[in-house]
Amino acid sequence: MPTVNMLEAKTNLSRLVDQVESGAEKEIVIARNGRPAARLVALNAPEKPKVRLGMLEGKYAPMSVEDLDASNDEIARLFYGEGE
Repeated sequence: MPTVNMLEAKTNLSRLVDQVESGAEKEIVIARNGRPAARLVALNAPEKPKVRLGMLEGKYAPMSVEDLDASNDEIARLFYGEGE
């Protein structure tokens, strides 16, 4: 558990936060005039929102492979032109 003085903490705050956030340091003590004044620790990461699958179920008509491939010739013509 390293101890840093207030000036060093102000100068290197981003680096210190990165160290506790990444787990390289469990905590960092910040001292004022050589006496411990505060402790910098990582917060527990907030839980990511859960992805809801199937939110669009029933909103679109099902398509077959043939339906998806129906415009392939038109798309190829748009990409490559008429004569190619």
